[in-house]
Amino acid sequence: MVSKTLAVINKMGFHMRPASLFVGAMAKYPDTDIRILHNGREIDGKSIMNLMAACIKYGAEIEIRCSGNQEQAMLAEAVSLVENKLGDSD
Repeated sequence: MVSKTLAVINKMGFHMRPASLFVGAMAKYPDTDIRILHNGREIDGKSIMNLMAACIKYGAEIEIRCSGNQEQAMLAEAVSLVENKLGDSD
């Protein structure tokens, strides 16, 4: 397992479009699991409904945990998405 803690820096957090972008990117890793820890909850990073229901807002601190065959690559891509504002231009 590999993990990284970081802050959500896009102004709208994980609303529908960023959550969809994130889940779509993580789907490229079928043999690897991703969990997002936020406010004491563990969220399935491949579930758009779970991500949206978690209400992860701007400034929230999250921990991304990946485990499986491509855990390093998955973590790198997940971190890159969050650090690049989940596709938002603001």
